[in-house]
Amino acid sequence: MKPQAQPTIKLAQFLKWQGITMTGGQAKMMIQGGEVLVNGEVEVRRGKKLVTGDRVTVDNLDYIVELDEERLSN
Repeated sequence: MKPQAQPTIKLAQFLKWQGITMTGGQAKMMIQGGEVLVNGEVEVRRGKKLVTGDRVTVDNLDYIVELDEERLSN
């Protein structure tokens, strides 16, 4: 039996979903500008896949990723 894949969200999508940025372009500039940390490390890939439990830090504010299948399908 194949294990069920863990839900993921791309970093730029997460920033928009949380209301940290309003557009993908804004998210891209923040990420490529080194303003976003994932699990304490600067992350410059906007396509970085996040999973539940990851910590995203922007402007010294932490956001914990909490994903579930139902939320992602809506």
